[in-house]
Amino acid sequence: MAFTFMLNGRLVREQPAPGQCLRTYLRGQGCFGVKKGCDSGDCGACTVHVDGIPVHSCLYPALRAQGRAVTTAEGLSEDSRLHPVQQAFAAVQAFQCGYCTPGFVMTAAAMTPAERADLPQALKGNLCRCTGYRCITQAIRASTPARGDTGGTAAGAPLAAEVEDVVTGRARFTLDHPDPAGLLHVKLVRSAHQHARIVGIDITEALAVPGVHSVLTHHDAPKACFSTALHELADEDPADIRVLDDVVRYAGQRVAAVVADSEAAAEEGCRRVRITYQTLPAVTGPEEALSAAAPHIHPSGNVVDELHTVLGDIDAGLAEADFCYEGTFRTHRVQHAALETHASLVWEGDDGRLHVHTATQAPHLTRRLLATVFGLPPKRLHVTAARVGGAFGGKQEMLTEDIAVLAALRTGRPVKLEYTRAEEFTATTRHPFQVRVKIAARRDGTLTALRLHVLCDTGAYGNHGPAVLRNACTGTLSLYRCPNVTVDGWALYTNNVPAGAFRGYGIGQVAFAVESALDELARTAGIDPLTMRRKAYLHPGQTAHAPTAGGTPPTADHGITGCLDLIEAARSQREGTLPLLPGPSWLVGEGTAVTITHTLPSDGHIAQAAVTLRPDGTYDVYTGAPEFGSQATTAHRRIAATALATTVERIHLHQGDTDLLTHDTGGFASTGSTLAARAVQDACQRLHTAMLDMAAAHTGTNRSVCRLRQDVVDCAGRPLPLPLVHQAARDADRKLAATASCDATEGTPGLAANAQWIRLAVDPATGVVTILDSIHASDAGTVLDPQQLRSQIEGAVAQGIGTTLMENIRTDQHGRLTTTQLRTYPIPHVSDVPHTDVHFVPPPGHLCGAKPASEAAFNPVAPALANALRDATGIRFTTLPLRADTIWAQLNAKQAGLSAAAQGGIGDGESHRAR
Repeated sequence: MAFTFMLNGRLVREQPAPGQCLRTYLRGQGCFGVKKGCDSGDCGACTVHVDGIPVHSCLYPALRAQGRAVTTAEGLSEDSRLHPVQQAFAAVQAFQCGYCTPGFVMTAAAMTPAERADLPQALKGNLCRCTGYRCITQAIRASTPARGDTGGTAAGAPLAAEVEDVVTGRARFTLDHPDPAGLLHVKLVRSAHQHARIVGIDITEALAVPGVHSVLTHHDAPKACFSTALHELADEDPADIRVLDDVVRYAGQRVAAVVADSEAAAEEGCRRVRITYQTLPAVTGPEEALSAAAPHIHPSGNVVDELHTVLGDIDAGLAEADFCYEGTFRTHRVQHAALETHASLVWEGDDGRLHVHTATQAPHLTRRLLATVFGLPPKRLHVTAARVGGAFGGKQEMLTEDIAVLAALRTGRPVKLEYTRAEEFTATTRHPFQVRVKIAARRDGTLTALRLHVLCDTGAYGNHGPAVLRNACTGTLSLYRCPNVTVDGWALYTNNVPAGAFRGYGIGQVAFAVESALDELARTAGIDPLTMRRKAYLHPGQTAHAPTAGGTPPTADHGITGCLDLIEAARSQREGTLPLLPGPSWLVGEGTAVTITHTLPSDGHIAQAAVTLRPDGTYDVYTGAPEFGSQATTAHRRIAATALATTVERIHLHQGDTDLLTHDTGGFASTGSTLAARAVQDACQRLHTAMLDMAAAHTGTNRSVCRLRQDVVDCAGRPLPLPLVHQAARDADRKLAATASCDATEGTPGLAANAQWIRLAVDPATGVVTILDSIHASDAGTVLDPQQLRSQIEGAVAQGIGTTLMENIRTDQHGRLTTTQLRTYPIPHVSDVPHTDVHFVPPPGHLCGAKPASEAAFNPVAPALANALRDATGIRFTTLPLRADTIWAQLNAKQAGLSAAAQGGIGDGESHRAR
């Protein structure tokens, strides 16, 4: 019988390939709202309806669709009417990057009333890394379709096109378009050894696989060494990696690339590449790497960077203290787990240029780095990025573009490289830190001494290691008023998977140590932890001590004390209102932590924007970074609309394309809401001025009495429509356009604070932690969209909870990852995330006075959780993650009277009176 089924109301007859899953089949039919997040049934991004029943299409054989009706997010609406669930998601903007949204919409649209009443259970098959789930559950509860209801009329104001595209699955991410003719697929051969030299590669059998066109090895790769990190000041990143190398330094490093007609042929070719290795001794931890006896991972040694700072007299500070605490804290390796994996598509166009379409936060920096590695003129490369399905710093790295360009140059054909979820875990992770803290204070809580000994494990390659080490120390210590500070820090090579940029950029790791130590010191001194923080932190007008050389030390405004005030007020409202505990024997505790972020990055970041008046009187605005969930798109359109006295609907935003602007560093370090926003503001103000000048000249009106309105320039009461202003400029051989740039080195850095308070309960029988209350205070400056920023912060808190309590990259004894799927690396589900009350410190207030907020909100979560756990259990946990089995073991050890030191060093800190 011929294969047929109904797809979104149309008959489809195309036979699936043998073994093909429904997800890849539907994408081949142009239904790009069906996403790939895991290919293992864990994330729900591929959810579709089969005969009205939601299924994970990555697990559903395409042949089983025979004779059935399949509906995707694109087909859920009917006659241009959005489904009620789509309407609700659009109304509350229940998404950030939007990659998971079609899957959530499809799951919610099929819910029964009983399922809708138990969303943690009903949504257990869907994951979101961005939002923290509150806005998603709000949208689902606001929509009331019964199973089989196919739509309704959209109510309220017209939906913005980009919002409607996200909820209907029409928004285009990196690989959401038909494959170009002649496309070849790239798959990678990866090392099984932590440290080895390749002494032979036999590609004969691989080339014999039907459909294989090429096998690339280190013999084919450029000799140039580079850093995969993307920074404006690229010389500060260690150039220590090649596209393909004859030395492998971690298990999972790519050693060859097979280019073939299909992914299946490429994968078979990978299995047939024969590699002979000479194994080398491996270095598995930072302490070992620092040892003089350790084998060298790179010719330069094992130290990527080091930092040594002395302020004041640390010994004198310790001598004058009444109380002192010392302890060693360890953070672990975690992964970004963005639902869209890294991917690149490269082809040579009719214009003779190499077009690189890729999932990146920094198109211009990617172009610059590719040009350097391959010895190409930058104008030969055109780099573009569509909407990116989550980043969190993981796409501030060149991981797929270089190998795809090499394959395209060698074959002369379009090529595609898309990471699997397992490959994503080997790509880039967060730096593990080991921090020894010694902190001392007088009886009244005044800090007298602070000493840090910091080891940062950057893995096999340096990439972001130096910048993360320096930002971690600078950003953490800028918070404290302490006259005597000593910092000794090292970023170290190990034969572990590489670490890279991750939300918070090192501050969260060091703050876990210092904020935990400060809390312990407060307990020793008998001071309320919040009172201790008021003594320890900078007050308004005070300047931070800079633990690194260079740069202007930032000065505190009212943001730090404002965060403490908000936390104290919210906490006091909860006194005497303990939520219902899960059980009578559960232990309850609360904890607070505060972290600081510099309002300007230190890497020379440049943001550029341009704006043009269109012939129809609307505007084109151009920015450098793509949208990846930061909602900078929305903010920039609103800023432009305000500056140009118009509405958001009349602003057409273009982004993520190196042809649009001369240079832009990209979107990371929260620069979308700071530097890029200022560039948009400045460019639009310049255009505003130019339009008034043109209208005044055209009408012969005095410039001082001309005013820009929504559709016209009012010239002393005479309205000149904007299309006529455009035509007048054209007649005068002028273009009404403006460009502006903002450079991080030209501004004066400030401080942005974030505070987290958590109340939790611990089951002593299992070690399970339940979060009862969560309050976050954000010194975000001017907030353009409170709803969106609140969702951003909720997502940061959710990610912080996940990385603190459950997430952990694990390896076997050979350094090979064992966490290769989302089921073995669990990120928070709906049921794992508490409601977080978000409060904003009132700003001094002016347009574009925003501070970094969504990234920085991640940093205080781990220490706040650890402090709450200490309050509940009486045990200072100094090693992350705070898993239930670890907590249970320590509670049992305490109950049995065993020392914490005998149980692996958890709680190994020491508090004492200094004299």
